[in-house]
Amino acid sequence: MEITLNTLRARVTNTPLTSIPRLALDIPQLVVGEFTDRAGFERLLPGTFGSQEWLGSENDDLLFDNSSRQMVAVGLYLPAARAPVQTHFRLPAEPRAVQGGLLAEEVRDFALAQTKTLCCDPEATELTCLRDLAVLDTPLDARVEIAPGLTLLIQTGAVAGWSLADPARYLTTGYSAPDPAPPAPATRLRLAECLALITRPSVDAVMDKEPSAWHQLRRTERALRQQREDPQRAAALHQLVARLIEDYESW
Repeated sequence: MEITLNTLRARVTNTPLTSIPRLALDIPQLVVGEFTDRAGFERLLPGTFGSQEWLGSENDDLLFDNSSRQMVAVGLYLPAARAPVQTHFRLPAEPRAVQGGLLAEEVRDFALAQTKTLCCDPEATELTCLRDLAVLDTPLDARVEIAPGLTLLIQTGAVAGWSLADPARYLTTGYSAPDPAPPAPATRLRLAECLALITRPSVDAVMDKEPSAWHQLRRTERALRQQREDPQRAAALHQLVARLIEDYESW
């Protein structure tokens, strides 16, 4: 199967990335690759080509090795806006995801635009990011699982978005490895709340000091501060909401 990455064509291979995804809401980005910090990611750049975010570009990071043309690293930014609450979102069960990597047709840079709309259910069973909600109106061509839990959504031969199963499992800060233990149910609930709080329209309501938004923000902060199970992930989420309060309380 071949897919289009904007101006670059790539073939799906049978070698997906083996690195565990890291969902870092402080960036906010989902990263996959053999690196443990931003400096390690940047050390890949001289030997790779592909799509990368530059100042003002709003591209996702998708890097391929210069020699093998195999995909070696991924950095997917979380959208700034989420789907309306009334949107009854559910990805179709078919086609089923197939595991695979990507092999670029040629060595050439391209621009892969970031997705625009975030969708997540209240229990955070799946995080899905789409180029736009119109993707839901047409069946998918394919789903390619390029790393554990991370699937590219293919429509009319092009990448229309991506999804991450059980996103709380991959929750971390920066580029550090996530806790290998399964996430607690409470963490999944708090993650869904945090994803809503850091995206529009809720983050705009926080900035505008709307009482209902601040009530939710403080309720989530208190729940995370008091959570004793799954401490590493709870601390990552608490850091996020505490920063929101610090940034906007004095406005």
